[in-house]
Amino acid sequence: MNPLEVRSPYDQSLIETLEMSPASVVDSLFENAARAAKTPLKKHQRIAILEKVANQTSQSIQEIALTIAREGGKPLTDAIVEAQRGAQGIRNAIETLNGQAGQEIPMGHTPSSENRLAFTTREPIGTVVAVSAFNHPFNLIVHQVIPAVAVGCPVIVKPAPTTPLSCLKLVEMLHAAGLPKEWCQVALLDNQGAEALVTDPRVAFFSFIGSAKVGWFLRSKLAPGARCALEHGGVAPVVVGPDVDLGAIVPPLVKGGYYHAGQVCVSVQRIFVHNDIKAAFAQAFAAAVEKLRVGDPTLEETEVGPLILPRETDRVAEWVEEAIEGEAEVLCGARKISDSCYAPTVLLEPDKKARVSTQEVFGPVTCIYGYDEVDQAIAQANSLPVSFQASVFTRNIDQALYAAKRLDAAAVMVNDHTAFRVDWMPFAGHKTSGLGTGGIPHTMRDMTEEKLIVLKSDSL
Repeated sequence: MNPLEVRSPYDQSLIETLEMSPASVVDSLFENAARAAKTPLKKHQRIAILEKVANQTSQSIQEIALTIAREGGKPLTDAIVEAQRGAQGIRNAIETLNGQAGQEIPMGHTPSSENRLAFTTREPIGTVVAVSAFNHPFNLIVHQVIPAVAVGCPVIVKPAPTTPLSCLKLVEMLHAAGLPKEWCQVALLDNQGAEALVTDPRVAFFSFIGSAKVGWFLRSKLAPGARCALEHGGVAPVVVGPDVDLGAIVPPLVKGGYYHAGQVCVSVQRIFVHNDIKAAFAQAFAAAVEKLRVGDPTLEETEVGPLILPRETDRVAEWVEEAIEGEAEVLCGARKISDSCYAPTVLLEPDKKARVSTQEVFGPVTCIYGYDEVDQAIAQANSLPVSFQASVFTRNIDQALYAAKRLDAAAVMVNDHTAFRVDWMPFAGHKTSGLGTGGIPHTMRDMTEEKLIVLKSDSL
């Protein structure tokens, strides 16, 4: 196998070289997981391990953040927040585990149910296989691995090949905290090996974060009985009413659109603005975007870092050029700064059929469209087969609720950007954007199965 070279997305400098695993390792990974499951860890043991990892993560925020910035290109200030969220997510898993229980099922309401006591328990579903993405290389692993460990499922994790170091750091901390190695294994596999891993009949639960094309393909190949959760992307819409305070809404929309250079599945991408304020909004928004500092993600002053690979910079440039040829107006950006960095870009009224209007850009590009009636904006926002998070900005509570009810979205943020998230809330894509519900407590529930126990006794 060729070695895996982990390179900085900013300047392509070599960070570390890792040994890839051949597809033949898949069988031993599952054998190890099966061996682990035969000696379950008691709940208090799992809690003790997770408490140690949460504490270690909190003590290593700067180290973890620098790894995130170096291998993933996320600006250091945002990488620090990601590392902090990781620690909070581990603690959230402990809190959820402390309260996780089955339920009593009422009996005795009919003659046939007399003299019975019924209740449910929650048991680990089995071996979890997690395939992760590059854009939150530490916190996504927390969301996929920690719930499995918490509920007592052996887990095999395949990190994104561009950002494996953050994953390895978390797994290393789990092992150092006392988790036996067979309970959490890292699989550095190529695409062929990853498909063999995911489609193995010993998979009980498959967790995937990445592109819709890959996620739905892998789901179609799952063995019968395997459960799954898929988290893909969106083309996040924002509806801006005519009554807003531009000074208040521009900063969160800039953050939501250009955080991690737009490489977030719920990044602000399509902004529908009432025509009464479109010109003023476009001017204020573009002026703020143009001031964003682009550069080395390991520097504290950097606000927008590189795209994950040079080919992604080329792709974004191609999509923007297509929109310009379709008579979109460039308000700022629309140029490559380097092989890895693309200038934060704002486009006004791109064609509704352009790729920047219909597909997830996953880059530092947002588009502004005018509307006269809110139903026009909602119809355009809902015109795509994706459905993830959306936003509406207005001071009118009736208009906010009207739009929130009619937008096709798993979540609608009122007076906040589309990329808002805390790690305990439900986080889900609908339509082609995903399957199942993320968020630490929700994933922990998905990784367990409910078992009903009915006790019959004449003494009841």
